[in-house]
Amino acid sequence: MGLNLVVLVKQVPDTQNVTGEAMKEDGTVNRGALPAIFNPEDLYALEAALRVKESVPGSKVHVLTMGPPSAEQVLKESLYRGADSVALITDRKFAGADTLATSYALKCAIEKTGKYDIVFCGRQAIDGDTAQVGPQTAEKLGINQITCVDHIEQIDDDSLIARRSIEGGYEIVKSSYPVLVTMTDEGHVPRTSSAIKVMTYKNKKAGDPEIPLWSIEHIGADFEACGLKGSPTKVKQIESVVLKAQELQMIENSDEGLNNLMHSLITDHTLG
Repeated sequence: MGLNLVVLVKQVPDTQNVTGEAMKEDGTVNRGALPAIFNPEDLYALEAALRVKESVPGSKVHVLTMGPPSAEQVLKESLYRGADSVALITDRKFAGADTLATSYALKCAIEKTGKYDIVFCGRQAIDGDTAQVGPQTAEKLGINQITCVDHIEQIDDDSLIARRSIEGGYEIVKSSYPVLVTMTDEGHVPRTSSAIKVMTYKNKKAGDPEIPLWSIEHIGADFEACGLKGSPTKVKQIESVVLKAQELQMIENSDEGLNNLMHSLITDHTLG
């Protein structure tokens, strides 16, 4: 039958390598001081899509990302792993977009791909940790959504069955197509790049036919709903929290030490 699979990915700053130069004086992230990486959970989303493609002959994987021209790197890495096509959604008018404006732009881009059956994305990006873009995109598309999925259990002609993580266990969910699925990092380990595909795409640049650029006009988006104009989120205040050495407390590695820690956390209402 063949399914049309769309994967949403994001290039993010590597927050595991934060240094004193990683923050600006105004409290915002100095992205230029951090290496840019493929958002980790988006790699699991791509892997899930590629496995569906391999199990259903005739399926295609389309990867979309929204960002500056430098975000071409995550698209090239997607091609290295087996994506059939990619597109970079980029336009200065997208600058300053919050999750609402971002999900609107992604919704327009997904619709530009034509008929789609499953949309995959990571549960959340490590730079914002909101976990809002996936669900908001599904809402704007008017389709079903299954969040926090770790495995796709079954793929049929008109529906899928997925296992999602919930507090204290798992839940098995079935949905008809089209459906948006957000993946956690509990799924299949993402594959490495194909050497042949690396040689094929390594010299490609954003704007080449293999990595097309989609502007606001290309995806048919309303300018008023994009970027800062379409973002109701306003930052009122930023506060830098710096932990001092004297606030460090060593916990003895014993049952008594752990019990004392739990009691302290419950007493000051950090837990419970």
